[in-house]
Amino acid sequence: MMSVNAPTVLALDFDGVLCNGMKEYFQTAWRAYCNLWQPENTTPPEGLAERFYRTRPVVETGWEMPLLLRSLLLGTPEAEILLHWTAIAPSLADKEGIAPTQLAAEVDGVRDRWISTDVRSWLAEQEFYPGIIPQLQTWLTGTTAVVIVSTKEGRFIQQLLQQHDVDFTKLQIFGKEVKRPKPETLRSLIAEHGSDATVWFVEDRLQTLHAVRQQPDLNDVKLFLADWGYNTPAERNAIVQEPHIHPLSLQTFSQPLTTWIV
Repeated sequence: MMSVNAPTVLALDFDGVLCNGMKEYFQTAWRAYCNLWQPENTTPPEGLAERFYRTRPVVETGWEMPLLLRSLLLGTPEAEILLHWTAIAPSLADKEGIAPTQLAAEVDGVRDRWISTDVRSWLAEQEFYPGIIPQLQTWLTGTTAVVIVSTKEGRFIQQLLQQHDVDFTKLQIFGKEVKRPKPETLRSLIAEHGSDATVWFVEDRLQTLHAVRQQPDLNDVKLFLADWGYNTPAERNAIVQEPHIHPLSLQTFSQPLTTWIV
């Protein structure tokens, strides 16, 4: 086993790494679906949420979520969705006569109205993965700088963490409001901490890790795919062939950083 020093900076995605927002995704997607397709019964069919949870990792952007529900309700097999969603989604949108912009506006509208009218219940639909909060609190007492890099708004990240008494004095949060891609944020962290800094980045979206990997000046950033997050079995299997992306289990996540790479 090789000896690895702990990083200077540990950058963590939020949704799918620290926090499981799958229940909120389903509720938002179902409300948007009902507004768009007007089903007679607005109670979700039994088992639909579980099928959505299993297939949601194929979704790249939020507008696809109501469309994913439509595909499931039309009887598309889950295995087919997991393998061919990038082809299914535009074809189904075209067949249904609904544009991605319309889907996106509906999803955003549902979520915005929910947050503005009852933010407490919106927050309640999101929960931290087992062991995450104690581990985060442990890191915040150490020498590694802990940073959250997320497409979720920073104020909501703060509210969720505050519910668990997380100390923010040593935690940086870069949320949706910074309006810049994650590779750019990682680049700014390297500039802030110096050229000798070592940066590790934990993310559940393989596409995001690939986007970082494509930046030559970020080649020294160690990349980890959180296998408990929003990714598919095929994606988890694929990184076996990618030596620059390390698989990470939730069990390993709760171990000392020096044990993450073997």
